[in-house]
Amino acid sequence: MSELERRYHRLLRAYPADYRRARGAEIVGTYLDLAGPGRRWPSPADAADLLRGGLRQRLRAAGAADLIPGVRLAAVLAFLTATALAAVWSVLELRPPRAEWGVPSAGPFVSLGIGVWAAWLLAAVVYAAAPGRWTRRAVALALLLAVAVVPVAALAGLPRPPLFVLLPQVGLGLVALGLPERLPPLLQAAPLLVVAAGVLAGVNLLPQYASYYDWTASGILPGAAVVLLVVVLLLGTGLALRADHRGGWALAVLLTPIGLLFLHPLAGAIDGNMRGAPNPGWYALAATAVVIGLAGPALLPLTIALRKRLRAPKPTVTSDRCPTCGRTTERVP
Repeated sequence: MSELERRYHRLLRAYPADYRRARGAEIVGTYLDLAGPGRRWPSPADAADLLRGGLRQRLRAAGAADLIPGVRLAAVLAFLTATALAAVWSVLELRPPRAEWGVPSAGPFVSLGIGVWAAWLLAAVVYAAAPGRWTRRAVALALLLAVAVVPVAALAGLPRPPLFVLLPQVGLGLVALGLPERLPPLLQAAPLLVVAAGVLAGVNLLPQYASYYDWTASGILPGAAVVLLVVVLLLGTGLALRADHRGGWALAVLLTPIGLLFLHPLAGAIDGNMRGAPNPGWYALAATAVVIGLAGPALLPLTIALRKRLRAPKPTVTSDRCPTCGRTTERVP
């Protein structure tokens, strides 16, 4: 066995054992036939293809083959929510604090967050023009900027968006990386429509809030969480009536971003020291974010395991009668 073949067999462990025994040699042989001469390592595309195929087969074996379509549905809803919020924050960034207040600002903007929100708006435009790989790259860029703005702001001594604003955006962005390659033409324009709606909402909020640092702006995030939750529940109910479980899986995937959108009020309820104060303590915010970040992803494998157990075939019990004494005994074949 060559080194390349051995490495393909290692990647093949992503598949269930029964599937490997039945078709493993055929799969590895196909990849070896397509590999160029002198190659010693599987290409990144081959490795990703094998890992995706193994995940798909394991989900099918667990009775969760509809999880991947559910992830794609969740990705579309997360992307629309993230771009709408970015549009709102972009408008609120246009009103920096007055100079006499002595509050630092990032030039003509409230904070360095304007770069993050601009990247999300760019992703919406890319999605409308070229959905698929380029959109995922644009989302990855927006995610990178959302994470990088924290150390950059600290090094530059300039303000940044609050963490309770950035964390939900990161959670939504991670889910949005699962966007499908293609969508119906009408849905391709949906991000631009929600961006327009977000801009209008931001314009209406601009006279009320000096910036999204104001504690009252945290009400925007719970509102977005409620809208997202209602939409996914309605879609899930409608799909379930047609024996389509994508909506249930989408809800399971979106639980973490929805929880992060509720981060500010949840931390306030846990803090117990607010008593009408605008913000919960930092420790309460951090602890709540950690709990949400751990509990949400943990529910997904638990749901898959429960689904597998419920779908497992029950053993058939048969009865045997003794010809001598007439006693009946049950046995499981």
